[in-house]
Amino acid sequence: MSTTRPCSPGDRGPEPGAGGASGMSAERAAPEEEAAAMASASSTAATPSATPAASAEDAPSAEDAPPAEGGSVSGGGSTSSAAARRTRKLNFDDQSGVVPLARDFARQALYEWGWLPAATADQRAAAEDVLLVVSELVTNACLHAEGPDDLWISCDNKVLRIEVSDKGAGQPAPRTPHRAGRPGGHGMFIVQRLCLDWGVVRTPGAAGKTVWAELGAPA
Repeated sequence: MSTTRPCSPGDRGPEPGAGGASGMSAERAAPEEEAAAMASASSTAATPSATPAASAEDAPSAEDAPPAEGGSVSGGGSTSSAAARRTRKLNFDDQSGVVPLARDFARQALYEWGWLPAATADQRAAAEDVLLVVSELVTNACLHAEGPDDLWISCDNKVLRIEVSDKGAGQPAPRTPHRAGRPGGHGMFIVQRLCLDWGVVRTPGAAGKTVWAELGAPA
């Protein structure tokens, strides 16, 4: 708490009986100068000598501060969200040369999705596996189901899925026992060896089937 110090003798003006420069008498000048000195002292007491430090209540809280730029985003904008599955479809109606057509279609998809051009040997091998599986599934439909109807290729960050639909009623399966030197009959064995998984989907009450296979994305 600030206190008002007593005025020094010099603040009170000349002592009674001393002559002023203006020719005023000491009796007349003393009361006026004492009044001025008291007013000055009062003004000094009312003015703080230093700016008080801000208290904890005056400081802005963390909730009041603006969020830092580049902060994490939650919900639909989260950076950890997985990429949406991308899909391409090829219809074979009135098409000839369906096997090379299917390979070209699959190759275009691999370029579009960044599998090609391959930067490493593993990426090149993964792309070649996709093209080989597409060829085998379409060839199998040509040999055993009067040709394919549609080819779907879909991909996310981890798995690429191939689907070939046809009107056949047969059940594709690797020939057992598998003999490497035997001509033909290797298509589904190759699919089984290269893929993470494969299978057949049928719609009840509808003719035909869809043979699907999934391969892992390159590292």
